[in-house]
Amino acid sequence: MSHLLIVDDDPNTLASLARAFRLAGHEATVADHAGRALELVRTQSFDLIFSDVVMPDKDGITLLEEMRALGMTAPVVMISGQATVDMAVRATKLGALDFLEKPLSTEKLLLTVENALRLKRLEQENRELRARVGRHEIVWKSEAMRRVMAQVERVAAGESRVCILGETGTGKELIARAIHEGSPRRDGPFITLNCAAVPGELIESELFGHEKGAFTGAASRHLGKFEQAHSGTLFLDEIGDMHGVMQAKLLRVLEEGEIERLGGSGGIRVDVRVVVATHRNLEEQVRNGGFRQDLYHRIFVFPVVLPPLKERKGDLPVLVEHFSRAISQVNGWKPKAFTPAALEAMERYSWPGNVRELRNAVERLLLLAETEVDPETVRAALPQTGASRPSGTLALRVEAFERETIRAELECSHHNMTEAARALGLERSHLYKKCAQLGIDVKGMRRAED
Repeated sequence: MSHLLIVDDDPNTLASLARAFRLAGHEATVADHAGRALELVRTQSFDLIFSDVVMPDKDGITLLEEMRALGMTAPVVMISGQATVDMAVRATKLGALDFLEKPLSTEKLLLTVENALRLKRLEQENRELRARVGRHEIVWKSEAMRRVMAQVERVAAGESRVCILGETGTGKELIARAIHEGSPRRDGPFITLNCAAVPGELIESELFGHEKGAFTGAASRHLGKFEQAHSGTLFLDEIGDMHGVMQAKLLRVLEEGEIERLGGSGGIRVDVRVVVATHRNLEEQVRNGGFRQDLYHRIFVFPVVLPPLKERKGDLPVLVEHFSRAISQVNGWKPKAFTPAALEAMERYSWPGNVRELRNAVERLLLLAETEVDPETVRAALPQTGASRPSGTLALRVEAFERETIRAELECSHHNMTEAARALGLERSHLYKKCAQLGIDVKGMRRAED
């Protein structure tokens, strides 16, 4: 059912149109003057608006102008018994979908509604598709990524469990999504959970769900990620940060294909393909007792190793072009070119934050550049790119590397000290001390986390 607004100063027209639309299964709201119509569009959402042109006090063309000025995007059909070519042209220039002459036939009206709603749906689907492609597109050109994508294509078709390995910011979730979309489960849900971002006491509820009253604050039943992902794919990011008790419970679910909600009294079968990822060395964690060996063998069936950006420099120009186009489109900016010299300067940078850092840097460069991005703009944004090799004593080089790495991670985590410390494998207090030693200003970051 669609919600339609009818604007006309003739009560007979309002009554007959509203009756025709309601009989066809639509909800119809009426307004007998333009002022009332403006009040309604400010407080309600309409799928389609019919407006008379000639009305006292304010005509339909002026009403259309004011509705557009308010940011209202619903399609508008103008109706009039005194239509002229000039009226129709002006209404079309203002974005009117159609211009109908009175007397109106019910058949013509309903066909207009059907066509308008179909067009609206297509436009919405197109916007969603563009947004989806923009967010999830994997951009590559290098031989290293060609090998990765060949592995993704090969493993996606089956049900094998996949473990995606790679540094922070290399795009592990994008690869997991590509595996899902290339699999027979592509029409099912793709559900994600970052194991490092969920407190230990909440992760069981997040994964398996809970019943009402299972614990203080459990006001209603909650479906966990496994149930949400039924018949689809569950992506567990940063699996290496999951604590030992939950590792054991996850292992049981992987072995039995059955979960139990917190506070529940019985098992629930789930059909889920699990894909995991981590930036940690799981083999080393197994040796050190930080990760269960039996769980490791369950999830480490087919590893996909993502190279850091510094090992796929051939992808940098196409990534820069992709990010530049996407960022400019989202912000309504005029596109700016990157000169060859600017790209060379960017290639000399080590990119410790990988593709995520590159995306942030491209946005910063677009903001800094006047007309085009040149080497001077790059040096202003990435001052360490000026030298092709480090200089100074070993201690100074180590200190410079630590400073560069911490700054990059802080930028990637939007200066969230807790997330940055977790990604770097440090206690938060240790990270604060490191920042103080290296002269990194973290003033205000505690307030940002509060």
